[in-house]
Amino acid sequence: MKPDITYLKQLSSQVRRDILRMVHAVQSGHPGGSLGCTDYLVAMYFHFLKHQPKKFTMDGKNEDIFILSNGHISPALYSVLARSGYFEISELATFRKINTRLQGHPTTHDYLPGIRIASGSLGQGLSVGIGAALTKKLNNDKCIVYTLHGDGELQEGQIWEAAMFAAHHKVDNLIATIDYNKKQIDGSTDEVMSLGNLKEKWQAFGWEVLEMNGNNMENLITTIEKAQTYLGKQKPVVILMHTEMGQGVDFMMGTHKWHGSPPNDEQLKTALAQLEETLGDYK
Repeated sequence: MKPDITYLKQLSSQVRRDILRMVHAVQSGHPGGSLGCTDYLVAMYFHFLKHQPKKFTMDGKNEDIFILSNGHISPALYSVLARSGYFEISELATFRKINTRLQGHPTTHDYLPGIRIASGSLGQGLSVGIGAALTKKLNNDKCIVYTLHGDGELQEGQIWEAAMFAAHHKVDNLIATIDYNKKQIDGSTDEVMSLGNLKEKWQAFGWEVLEMNGNNMENLITTIEKAQTYLGKQKPVVILMHTEMGQGVDFMMGTHKWHGSPPNDEQLKTALAQLEETLGDYK
């Protein structure tokens, strides 16, 4: 039975608390995008994905596969993985510490359940997702591949090579999502390298394009459900997900400055006061 909207929202609040505490504890990490993508990741792992947290396998046969391409938002992914049962929640306290499995960018050599690719270098996740989707087609596996990307990541040429490939080969069991917050580490995407009209650009590359509010759980769920109706129709699907970097913490929103900056003690206290502890903080 899938959890209701109220529970998903409560879980999002708890995940945001996890993110802030993780990056604060080691004074390292990327809270801004992690906070912005929290609702999406909660919806994926607790509402949409057909997956088996306790029986994780690298090949992902007969289950949906999620690929995080913008690996710097690992705090959000780690929290969601732990709280959905891939590993103990208490392990979140080891984030970015010596010998941890929870490195700053996800890696595979420590065999952390839930992680299928290392994603530190941007631009690679769509290619990997396409490969996984084609593998499922060859194996007559009806499950879905989902990928998540940053909008600044679209400045990587490999993304557009992969986009052409997916359309040409009719990879129609894939749903890619772009975290469209219009900010990256050095400023706005318009200032660093304008992305132009992303909807028209993806359509020109042969993709079905949808848009959604990535910080509204109801809109998230209805849009992803709509995206699923386009599967199997000869075209890959991409969702432009409008989010706010730093969502949930007032002083982190509306700026790119929290892309890779951890809060200090006082800032953490202020931030946590804005987020309800709904399911219990990790110890």
